[in-house]
Amino acid sequence: MIFTIFIHQNSYPSNSTIMNYTQAIEELETIVQEIENAEISVDELSEKVKRASELIRFCRKTLNATETEVDNILKDLKEGEKKG
Repeated sequence: MIFTIFIHQNSYPSNSTIMNYTQAIEELETIVQEIENAEISVDELSEKVKRASELIRFCRKTLNATETEVDNILKDLKEGEKKG
């Protein structure tokens, strides 16, 4: 299953994107690299950190949902083995 989310970007007016986990990680890595390499101005820093925070929340939520789904699948498999 591919997880997607609408992320409304207040810092990027009229922009809503459908994003999956891989895209979120890639964007987060880009932001981290920009900050580490001092490629952004102090004026942009706050917005970049806010965006990174949104991406981290999304990634955590996706990972937790995936873990729950996998646990449920494994539980169903074990129950099927007991019956069969």
